[in-house]
Amino acid sequence: MVTSTQGRAYLNHVASAVPPNEVHGAFVRFADTLLADPRHAKLFRRMVDRAEIHRRYSVLAPAEDPSGPSVDAQGFFHRGAFPSTSVRMQRYQAEALPLALRTVDRLGLGPEVARASHLIVTSCTGLYAPGLDLELAAALGIPPAVERTMVGFMGCYAAFNALKLARHIVRSDAEARVLIVNLELCTLHLQETSDLEQILSFLVFADGCAAAWVTAEPKGLTLDRFRTVLVPESADLITWNVGDQGFDMRLSGQVPGAISHGLKPVAAEILDGAAVSDIDLWAVHPGGRSVLDAVQGAFDLPAEALGASRRVLADFGNMSSATIMFVLERLMAAAEPGQRGAAMSFGPGLTAETMLFHAA
Repeated sequence: MVTSTQGRAYLNHVASAVPPNEVHGAFVRFADTLLADPRHAKLFRRMVDRAEIHRRYSVLAPAEDPSGPSVDAQGFFHRGAFPSTSVRMQRYQAEALPLALRTVDRLGLGPEVARASHLIVTSCTGLYAPGLDLELAAALGIPPAVERTMVGFMGCYAAFNALKLARHIVRSDAEARVLIVNLELCTLHLQETSDLEQILSFLVFADGCAAAWVTAEPKGLTLDRFRTVLVPESADLITWNVGDQGFDMRLSGQVPGAISHGLKPVAAEILDGAAVSDIDLWAVHPGGRSVLDAVQGAFDLPAEALGASRRVLADFGNMSSATIMFVLERLMAAAEPGQRGAAMSFGPGLTAETMLFHAA
């Protein structure tokens, strides 16, 4: 029987992985070629310089010259003939399971992972059925009776919905062992467009996967409380729709301002009455440099408070739902018992999903 503190759920382990292909420079050079308007080109280069992203990874290997006929080495993104949504979903299906398995292996659970009672998968960048949940369970040797949940199309904050569900499960059954996988292949949805706002949205996105293990065993991070904040009159600022050629992302430049405006009035509620100085660990989804700046300003945080989030942004970019788990992984590695933390992520709605936690 698991030794537990009654009624609590713990994030025991987090692991992360990315594909082998570093593509940030290649994608930037490709985007440069789409902007015929010199003013747009100048603005784009300025945004690249200010983005504070150094590396991003993709399942697609970059072409030697991304300004040539193809963006990638295999010609998946060939100029004038970008793939249909169907072809992109086929590639997602081929790439998802290997990356997920590599990530789960990094949890270091060994045979224990096959004893998972629940499996939760989040993704907003690919769909197929029978899906990744079934494939993953079979490959890991998890019995077919495992309770499976797919959290789809919720965007960057979906990891919190998975953690919330895992917390409910463990608090109702102290013997539960919940495996969470957050997998996103954002680069499969690159678009050939001259729309500056759309090009800027793909300046930050990348591929990545995170895996987590949640149980009643008191180690890791205690999942204390969740709160959802919906920013009024902001539904059109982040959109993610299925198009004929992949999924169409719209990320308005007004998002950072809306986040700052939306968080300030409810900061005390998010922190459940705690003072900002009471929070030792800040895990904020690095949706972009300006998003982190907005959160820092809304809570009046010192510059170093968001260090883990800024490092993840620099090293990996924005991997949608997987990204916040990359941040939590880094904070867990250095957390001291009793330290209190606040986490948050943002997505369509405009929604902020927030979580309070402490190191067990």
